[in-house]
Amino acid sequence: MRTLPEEIEQYRDRKWRREDALKIETAEEAEAMVEDLGFCLGLTDVRKELPSFYIGVCGRRDAHMPRNVQKDPEASAAWVLKDAVLERGRVYYGKLVKGHSMFLAPRMIPVFNAIWGIPKSKEKDALTVNARKVLKVLRKEWEMATSDLRSECGFENKADLTKAIDELQKKMKVVPQQVLYIPKFTYIWTLAEARFPEEMKTKMSRDDAVRELARCYLSMCGMTLLGDMSRQFGFYRWESGRANHQLVDEKFAERLSTGVYKLDRIF
Repeated sequence: MRTLPEEIEQYRDRKWRREDALKIETAEEAEAMVEDLGFCLGLTDVRKELPSFYIGVCGRRDAHMPRNVQKDPEASAAWVLKDAVLERGRVYYGKLVKGHSMFLAPRMIPVFNAIWGIPKSKEKDALTVNARKVLKVLRKEWEMATSDLRSECGFENKADLTKAIDELQKKMKVVPQQVLYIPKFTYIWTLAEARFPEEMKTKMSRDDAVRELARCYLSMCGMTLLGDMSRQFGFYRWESGRANHQLVDEKFAERLSTGVYKLDRIF
């Protein structure tokens, strides 16, 4: 972990719910956190250097996920919140950037879709055969449990379906809409465009989307260091730099040194 000014740590304490008085306990509070931040992770700890449900449940800076998460009350609470928020459908949930499980506020769906999504016209070239099989079935059925989806697609190997669904989640094509534990654990899958039709229809250029993601990221963190945005999202340094320079031009951000940016107003 890199050293940040204490005022930035305090800013993140408030934004990321790293204080006992601000920790999240209900689905409504978790959704409010996502809306405030723009996006956050699910069951990750302080080592990812991004806010998450787990950190919000813990309500402290040094939230480290234990090895035995099944017996950890905070990890269990974060897992229950994840399921509840997923089913309520007020914020977007899926495995997105680098395969991380993420929650997006509705306003950020067009941003992420412009960067990582693909239009229908490019699916044949951009998606694997197995991913296209899953998409074809869901476009016909609209929703389906994991086991039924595997059967309908004709996959003999469970890993083939898992890999195809992960691919489609990263491309913002499918999302889980419900979790069932009885009679056995399974997800119910649906199309992202069915879950969030208006947001998925909203178009943005990639340049505009990267700038708005930079705005959201800086607002979330208060301050970003050299290479932070590129490391978190896989952008080229020049693309992250251009987006941050635009925020400086707008007087939304202040450039402190090469690659170091701070919100123009922290509090």
